[in-house]
Amino acid sequence: MSENHSHDHAAPRWKHDGVRVIPGNSLDGNVPSTPGMDRKAAIDFARAGAQKLWAGTVTIHPDAKTGAHHHGHLESVIFVVRGKARMRWGDKLEFTAEAGPGDFIFVPPYVPHQEINASRDEVLECVLVRSDGQAVAINLDIEPVEKPETVKWIDPVHRE
Repeated sequence: MSENHSHDHAAPRWKHDGVRVIPGNSLDGNVPSTPGMDRKAAIDFARAGAQKLWAGTVTIHPDAKTGAHHHGHLESVIFVVRGKARMRWGDKLEFTAEAGPGDFIFVPPYVPHQEINASRDEVLECVLVRSDGQAVAINLDIEPVEKPETVKWIDPVHRE
């Protein structure tokens, strides 16, 4: 009986401190930006009280690319919703790989990278999640190599 009483007592607290729904049409575009992309925050400390996550969307116009950047100590996960993403990374953006709808991309801390929309006529739309409640984007001045090396994305568990 005392268990039910404790749940009833907690109920009012969860009403305002529990689950949050952030409507897609109310995302916040006032976040650190990188040239060539439109980033919007959905979940962060200011909007939802998130302590350990940042989540939002990123849109890259057809045939466009971002400037080189990294996200400091944060880990990033990019989920491709629509379009074709080409990622370049490395000290001179010397490595490249592509991802399409349904693919996940992992970017470790401090890795210099660049997102490219590999389509000439379709918008690239992605969902982005980072490992902190605050957004970090550090733009870099990198002279990229002309022909990056293509890298097959194979996770360590499923190597050939």
